[in-house]
Amino acid sequence: MSGYFIKRLLLMIPTLIGISLISFFIIQLAPGDPATLKMGNATSGMQNQAMVEQIIKETRAIYGLDQPLYIQYWRWVKRIATLDFGESLVDHRPIIDKLKERVPVSVRLSFIALVFAYLIAIPMGIYSATHQYSVGDKISTVVLFALYSLPNFWVATMAIVFLGGGDFWSVFPVAGLSSFGAEQWSAFDQFKDQVWHLILPITCLTYYSMATLSRYMRSSMLEVIRQDFIRTARAKGLSEHIVIYRHALRNSLIPIVTLMADLLPALIGGSVVVETIFSIPGMGQLSWESVLNRDYPLIMAIFTLSAMLTLFGILLSDFLHTLVDPRISYDNSAS
Repeated sequence: MSGYFIKRLLLMIPTLIGISLISFFIIQLAPGDPATLKMGNATSGMQNQAMVEQIIKETRAIYGLDQPLYIQYWRWVKRIATLDFGESLVDHRPIIDKLKERVPVSVRLSFIALVFAYLIAIPMGIYSATHQYSVGDKISTVVLFALYSLPNFWVATMAIVFLGGGDFWSVFPVAGLSSFGAEQWSAFDQFKDQVWHLILPITCLTYYSMATLSRYMRSSMLEVIRQDFIRTARAKGLSEHIVIYRHALRNSLIPIVTLMADLLPALIGGSVVVETIFSIPGMGQLSWESVLNRDYPLIMAIFTLSAMLTLFGILLSDFLHTLVDPRISYDNSAS
């Protein structure tokens, strides 16, 4: 098995290069110029158009944007090889510092949402499979498909309108992760304040994943409990609880483990929509701001980080398959 995973690690290098190459040239196709956007406010009052163009030209030269694309890409690859993401075109701050500030926020938000999604989805999927076509199964199916069809930007907007002081109740805060001046409060009051701020965004991040995972869990469990080894376990006189939770559950987790390949990029990448709507300073909001400002180094850093985490997530998913199902082995593929 070790040979298989070593091969996979080595294959990540050309895969990552290909992803970065495609991402780099796609970014360049986007309309707008970072130098023009950066100098727009500074040159808005100037009447001399030639001077404006000269300033923009010099700005492009400073950031190397006047070089051919292949030279820009090669310079970026050399920096990445030394784990140097460069500086932001907007505020000249090292990109690694920005990532250090935003990643913990998105990790905390996404991790809590994913934990809730799995804790709710797996038992709900098991119940729906073991009580197929019952009233509870039909109600949960309707509710989950309704949740699955609701876009999170609409749910977030409605949450603000109805629960965040819009036109109805003002129950939950709708911006940031803490109240103004909360740093002066006691540790317990700060904890309560942060929990209160996280309720709406975590709800908006959880419901879609929960609906999706529960349907996967239901269909996988239904497939497993119809197999011969489950009939054999029941014929031996084992209780239904042991049959379901000891024999069927482990095998039905394989599709859920496969979906875990997206966990790492989801944890780090955050949610652009939810973080922007609720003004949460995480990776999702940073991604949106970098695209608006045409901050090419920052965009490439985020793309590269997401690609690396996706590849490692797939590798982790393959490893977890061997733990869930002992029949899965990669020894032959490694030989």
